[in-house]
Amino acid sequence: MTATTTAPVAAPPTPTAPRRPSPRLRAWVTRAPLLPALIFMIAVTQLPFVATLVISFFDWNSLYPDARHFAGFENYQEVLTDAALRKSVWTTILLTVAVVLASLVLGLLLALLLDRKFRGRGIVRTLLIAPFLVVPVAAALLWKHVLYNPEYGLLNGLLHYVGGPQPDWISETPLLAVEASLVWQWTPFMMLILLAGLQSRDQQQLEAARVDGASDWQIFVHLTLPHLRRYLELGALLGSIYIVQNFDAVFTITSGGLGTANLPYTVYQTFYQAHENGLASAAGVLVVIGSIIIATFALRVVSSLFREEVSRA
Repeated sequence: MTATTTAPVAAPPTPTAPRRPSPRLRAWVTRAPLLPALIFMIAVTQLPFVATLVISFFDWNSLYPDARHFAGFENYQEVLTDAALRKSVWTTILLTVAVVLASLVLGLLLALLLDRKFRGRGIVRTLLIAPFLVVPVAAALLWKHVLYNPEYGLLNGLLHYVGGPQPDWISETPLLAVEASLVWQWTPFMMLILLAGLQSRDQQQLEAARVDGASDWQIFVHLTLPHLRRYLELGALLGSIYIVQNFDAVFTITSGGLGTANLPYTVYQTFYQAHENGLASAAGVLVVIGSIIIATFALRVVSSLFREEVSRA
């Protein structure tokens, strides 16, 4: 009798868990759809700025292209020491401060009005937002011809109706004329920011203050204004970024004359009229640097607002 031996049956292989992609790979897969937009943004915004930065180090007049040469920081030195450019810097600061402060005050008053419930509030809100939606050049033309014109302008028409004087607004008060048009256009923007701040107040805290006998003025000073501080800062910073770079109103209303030439208009004048490419590029780089500094503070304010909203939720 012979013994039979059976071969041992091999155990089935244990399935192995699929390998998970590394966190770095997952991050790249998540960001991949954004790469075309990022490349387009770099090509449209950063490459021209790099070219402007390079040109700013050259003494380059477009009328004499063969005479250009590397000048180092001479253009920047001329921008900071030239009397006309220094005056344009001062005009830019004065224009920015006046427009931003006036827009904030008027925007706060309108926001307090729209925070109350009354019949037709939606229509009033739409009408008050409308100036911000107007194209800047169209807004400047509207103020120059419809309001400021000494012969058929609306302002002089109203003064003629009441027997008042007939001033030439642009010739007699040029900087104020530019400031008024910008205040009209930017007050709705400030109003929207401050209205959002008013509607984010803690209503229970306001009711408790009223129950304790606080007046409307006390509530405004001790509760509303401290709550709106971040929103006021945000409106001031965002408004400053635009006004510092404003060109449309100055170019359209006064053509940079009568002491209203701000830094962007001076850059335009230096580039297109004096044909000084290097000097204009240096001034433009300084404008961009100033805007970046202001934008940095604005982003910090926005991030702090988001953190406050998240903490409340």
